[in-house]
Amino acid sequence: MVQEKYLPVGTVVLLKEGTKRVMITGFCTMEEGKTDTIYDYCGCLYPEGFISMDKNLLFNHDQIARVDHMGLVDDEEKAFKEKLNEMVKQLENK
Repeated sequence: MVQEKYLPVGTVVLLKEGTKRVMITGFCTMEEGKTDTIYDYCGCLYPEGFISMDKNLLFNHDQIARVDHMGLVDDEEKAFKEKLNEMVKQLENK
């Protein structure tokens, strides 16, 4: 079972039907030029890391098959996640 939505930056996951792991690098991302879909996460291949802008991966929480490594969870991350969840709720209610 995958944990609650918005896993911390630095979390390494395997996506469903994936063969290569992904490290989460950000949240609530849109494809360039497409503003109709907001993805839960953006990430990069692990262990390669960020290679170039066109190599970012966009995916949603429900696409995660497993979590292999959890990113840092501290007070700053917890406060950020609270604000992120509030922002997403506001967007969903519009």
